[in-house]
Amino acid sequence: MAVRLKASPETCVWGYFDATQDPVLELQSGETVIIDTVSGGPEQIPSPSDGFHIPPELLDIHAKSYRQLPGHILTGPIAIAGARPGQVLEVQIIDVQLRQNWGWNLIRPLAGTLPDDFPNARTTLIPLDLDKMTAKLSWGLDLPLRPFFGVMGVAPPPNWGRISTIQPRAHGGNIDNKELVAGTTLYLPIFTEGALFSCGDGHGAQGDGEVCVTAIETALEGTFRFILRDDLQLTYPRAQSSTHLITMGMHEDLDRCAEMALRDMINWIVQRTGMGREDAYMLCSLAGDLRITQTVNGNKGVHMTMETTLLDTKAH
Repeated sequence: MAVRLKASPETCVWGYFDATQDPVLELQSGETVIIDTVSGGPEQIPSPSDGFHIPPELLDIHAKSYRQLPGHILTGPIAIAGARPGQVLEVQIIDVQLRQNWGWNLIRPLAGTLPDDFPNARTTLIPLDLDKMTAKLSWGLDLPLRPFFGVMGVAPPPNWGRISTIQPRAHGGNIDNKELVAGTTLYLPIFTEGALFSCGDGHGAQGDGEVCVTAIETALEGTFRFILRDDLQLTYPRAQSSTHLITMGMHEDLDRCAEMALRDMINWIVQRTGMGREDAYMLCSLAGDLRITQTVNGNKGVHMTMETTLLDTKAH
């Protein structure tokens, strides 16, 4: 039976990852947890007269928690008993559910993919239909929802100190990869004792790029199973869906991002199939897809996908 970790001033931090942070919960490898998250600052909260449900813990966090660095409200961290640097944390994303009937989107001057083109700040509240799983946009469009967590990560290396949640790095964090929905598995390299997993930045829907800075930001509930892996050696996050392998690159330069994601995909194909590197490189050119994850977090992102049916070892 899964334990539940609710969002509160005692179980959430605002804006940072830190390897010295005390865990709010400890689990054994193989255990399952349901995590509640919230999203946004006081400036993103609708008026109660608008008919939206506002999670009371969000107001409590605003009143009692200090935003130490620019960034997201995260629930956690969760320690996994026995986790140690050099291992890999397998994060099975079992389920993702909406927790409120609204989301918000922000355009911020001097930010986003076109920082000079939109000089005026704008926050838009977006009604969400939890039964139809659609968002009602201001010009009448019913946009299908596909919720996922923008931020999922372990603690960074201790020598990094306290870092903002905004820039994705080797520990994961603000990956903003819309492929990481329910049913997918995320693999994160572990850098500190206990791993210290946190998540937040709930998204109702997002396009590749997240170009105006934000997606449909909202509160989510996630069900996760954590498994410690001694048989994997990773230096960067990877993921897998029921149909695809997914590798990732994060850097200020999109060219470097693409190189990182491609290089890791080649390595994964070789490890999985025994194929030669030249053949794996060719397969990536013929059947792999490089996609821009996001272009707005300082460290940009590219992810590469490869259909697993193309990697059946019986065919080689």
